Amino acid sequence: MSPDISQYPVLAKANTPQELKQLPQALLPQVADELRQFLLQSVGISSGHFASGLGTVELTVALHYVYNTPFDRLIWDVGHQAYPHKILTGRRDKMHTIRQKDGLHPFPWREESEYDTFSVGHSGTSISAALAMAVAAEKEQAGRKVVSVIGDGAMTGGMVFEAMNHAGDLHNDMLVVLNDNEMSISENVGALNNHLAQLMSGRLYTTIRESSKKVLEGMPVIKEMAKRTEEHLKGMVVPGTIFEELGFNYIGPIDGHDVDALVETLKNMRGLGGPQILHIMTKKGRGYEPAEKDPIGWHAVPTFDPSKFQKPATKPSSPTFSQVFGKWLCDVAEKDEKVLGITPAMREGSGMVEFSKRFPSQYFDAAIAEQHAVTLGAGFACEGFKPVVAIYSTFLQRGYDQLIHDVALQRLPVLFAIDRGGIVGPDGPTHQGAFDMSFMRCIPNLVIMAPSDENECRQMLYTGYCYQDGPTAVRYPRGSATGAVQVEDMTALEIGKGVLKRQRQSKTAAQSPSVVIFNFGTTLSAALEAAEAIDASVADMRFVKPLDNELICQLAQAHDYVITVEENAIMGGAGSGVVELLQQKKILKPVLQIGLPDSFIKHGSPEEITHELQLDAEGIQAQIEAYIAS
Repeated sequence: MSPDISQYPVLAKANTPQELKQLPQALLPQVADELRQFLLQSVGISSGHFASGLGTVELTVALHYVYNTPFDRLIWDVGHQAYPHKILTGRRDKMHTIRQKDGLHPFPWREESEYDTFSVGHSGTSISAALAMAVAAEKEQAGRKVVSVIGDGAMTGGMVFEAMNHAGDLHNDMLVVLNDNEMSISENVGALNNHLAQLMSGRLYTTIRESSKKVLEGMPVIKEMAKRTEEHLKGMVVPGTIFEELGFNYIGPIDGHDVDALVETLKNMRGLGGPQILHIMTKKGRGYEPAEKDPIGWHAVPTFDPSKFQKPATKPSSPTFSQVFGKWLCDVAEKDEKVLGITPAMREGSGMVEFSKRFPSQYFDAAIAEQHAVTLGAGFACEGFKPVVAIYSTFLQRGYDQLIHDVALQRLPVLFAIDRGGIVGPDGPTHQGAFDMSFMRCIPNLVIMAPSDENECRQMLYTGYCYQDGPTAVRYPRGSATGAVQVEDMTALEIGKGVLKRQRQSKTAAQSPSVVIFNFGTTLSAALEAAEAIDASVADMRFVKPLDNELICQLAQAHDYVITVEENAIMGGAGSGVVELLQQKKILKPVLQIGLPDSFIKHGSPEEITHELQLDAEGIQAQIEAYIAS
């Protein structure tokens, strides 16, 4: 259940932004303090994203205090930092349900609240959306304001600068808050800079600047000199030149944990015209020492007791697929200096920490720029290196054009280690790896592999490393592997060859209809368990492309029913490839495709979602029996 709100007397009076505005500004520091403590207790109960939200407490309070939300549009990018926003916008008493099945969404979500003006999950989208809303606000002429909050990490994405370049050209009224939390607050970020920021956002400075521009309209040479002088003077005290060149008026940096300074600066900036950027300095994990010292480790947490100042010990389990990949990458890098590892800012999640430390000259973090990461790999392949792009399924979607145009079209040997394939769980529809088999299967020259366990994963990665006739992809899920005994030796698999894992026992015509299951990926154990119950044959296909045509045709002709199983969208997925083959070969058999439905998969634990979608052994058996009986 939610923390006892009676322990937070001032926060209890601010369940909505309208209630927050009724409080005197002098109480806002106390609101922030209580909000931070409530967040600590809440995430301790529910689990979830942690360090980022602690760093945006004061900013959230100030934004909702100054702006008239939800009439004024507030857009968060990515959304890890939006837990305090949810607490202040009427969802305080449901925070203990966040990321849980049927509970609050882990990110801002339009269907959940009118205060969530744009649904997010991938970084770098807020400024594009904010620009559109600013243009709409100008057409509406109702005085609506638009604010986007973006972290410095997201600022590494090209989409952000595309949007800023466009915004600077259109010159609509909008504010971008750059939440810079990678550095501690330096000496020049304090009273002096807060004072300068308030001066530069105030009416006097703006009036003088705008009046000077009008006076100098007829004197272009002097006007240009004055403009340069202004930019150089501002450049002496603020690092905002690049934003000024893009057409934004830059203010800051200021202390993002000084709620009074934030309120005063935002009040001034709310009345300014054109595109504005406010640079604030914050600290991830602010107010909780372990998270301040290790913001990466405390980015997202399981349930824990905040009073113990330590994360709960995790139970020993099988290595994750990410760890299997990381170990394999180190193993091949030891023997081949041409192996290069590339990640779009997901070193920890993709299991590349050890590799980055042991082989720093072979490690490349492309930042949150998936398109660049893919084409970077293509360029390396052109020069005879062996690039391995480690990327989440949901993020590869952002590099799809580059996968087609820069890699597959040129038949370059780039290996894609695709993590988080299939059901991801609590992060919800923006992060489920539901589509990769479908969107990759139609790309020529691309070999696609789906391991059923960690040993197949290791061998498939090695297969991709050895394959030089074009790009390869190995797609594996999030979380712990199957617990199979580790095989250290690496052997390249024969391309496009599956394996028969179980042969149907009953062979007389008097028995029940015969069934063959073609499985793709880690659903194999569930498929085998279902097969035992109904006496079905099972093939571990291993390759999504090219398919093992011979094995499929042989088994399909020998059985009455064909079943395909995959943790991917049914539409266009691996099962669709089986159907296409059977039609081409004129093998007319009833086919049931089992996989993810034509809908976005909501958040919840992987076990809950798998059961609900009937992708566990019980569900697979039930679907097969229902299909045969229909």
